[in-house]
Amino acid sequence: MALRCPQPVKDEITRRVDRSRAAARAGDDLSAWRRLEEAHILSQPWPSPHVAVHGRMLGLALRRGPRREILGQIFRVLVAGPGSAAGRYPVGNTGRADVSAFAPMTMPADLRSVLEPYL
Repeated sequence: MALRCPQPVKDEITRRVDRSRAAARAGDDLSAWRRLEEAHILSQPWPSPHVAVHGRMLGLALRRGPRREILGQIFRVLVAGPGSAAGRYPVGNTGRADVSAFAPMTMPADLRSVLEPYL
């Protein structure tokens, strides 16, 4: 696995992060989190975007989240980079503190289609 995220995946991560920001500005926290979860799933194979998405999740948690989400995101910011670099990450995991940081999850088909050419 290359350490550099392919541009088409990076662009899709950026789109989802931008949608999350717009939703948060509009007060739609549910949508803001969903878009970050999607960005997280897309970012997992590559250290830099994976850590960056968890940084965004931490930022949203600090502004809107419960303490558990803040603590969970701090932990995830620390382990995301090494996990991605080692190829040890739970495929499809949404990245939120309400699920195990180590549990694989079913990946939505639209996200799988973005990632498949690069995995």
